[in-house]
Amino acid sequence: MTRPRLIVTRRWPAEVERALAERFDVRLNTDDHPFTRDEMRAALASCDALLPTVSDRIDADVLGTAPSATLIANYGVGFSHIDIDAARARGIAVTNTPDVLTDCTADLAITLMLMVARRAGEGEREVRSGNWTGWRPTHMIGTKLSGKTLGLIGMGRIARAVAMRAQHGFGMKIVFFNRSRVPAETLAGLDARQCDSVEEVLTEADFVSLHCPGGAATRHLINRERLALMGPDAFLINTARGEVVDEAALVDALRDGTIAGAGLDVFEAEPKVSAGLLALENVVLLPHLGSATRETRVGMGMRVLDNVEAFFAGRTPPDRVA
Repeated sequence: MTRPRLIVTRRWPAEVERALAERFDVRLNTDDHPFTRDEMRAALASCDALLPTVSDRIDADVLGTAPSATLIANYGVGFSHIDIDAARARGIAVTNTPDVLTDCTADLAITLMLMVARRAGEGEREVRSGNWTGWRPTHMIGTKLSGKTLGLIGMGRIARAVAMRAQHGFGMKIVFFNRSRVPAETLAGLDARQCDSVEEVLTEADFVSLHCPGGAATRHLINRERLALMGPDAFLINTARGEVVDEAALVDALRDGTIAGAGLDVFEAEPKVSAGLLALENVVLLPHLGSATRETRVGMGMRVLDNVEAFFAGRTPPDRVA
């Protein structure tokens, strides 16, 4: 019996690649180069399942008119980089990898909050440069995290995990906005208040952490006008999707003191980061590390494997999104 052919667009943890190769006819990306659009089209035209990552943009043009692939098994929870409607119209199923990256992404959001509030990036750069002259009372004064108000935009799994860490670890007050009402049982263990608008959260919070999906509906959700609502002592944290923030407006807000600082793990045109952000000290910049632990990256790959196995066994994949 011929095994389904899979094409993996980037290198995955070795144990996951081995597990895929044991069960399927797999073509791996051995040099880990980013697929061009032409390579992506060719892959879709020659495989049974494409296994992309969140850095692979798969739009209607890339999908073409008659792809061979019947499954796109995404390595990542977000899928705004895939044109879901175009995939569905071509009879292609789409899956993702929820749950397994919740804790690590929440940990990183807290890391960014601490780094930007306590100016940890600036401090490390000063030490490495040899410019540190020793302890002094007025040196590199930051902001206390404990007891402050955390505002969350979106209240899914990751946001709730961040809220738990912030409230129970740092005694922070929690306010949030979510497009739908969040049932009380979903917030069990949290003392969190749901606001009626994004604007209400922005005006109340000392730290604003973004946890909404990407896509057209949320592009530039945080724009110049909304940044102005945050205030000069507030911080913006983004571990969601880069396009949720108007990056040019954020640069101006950071440069002008409209807000105090930002911690970013994602960018509007990543891997390109705007020169304006790179020039600023009051922003922490990380290279999309939200899920970057061995345990989580292996777990994500095995979740993809579960979806692929179910699909080709004629069962509904557990994480089907289209």
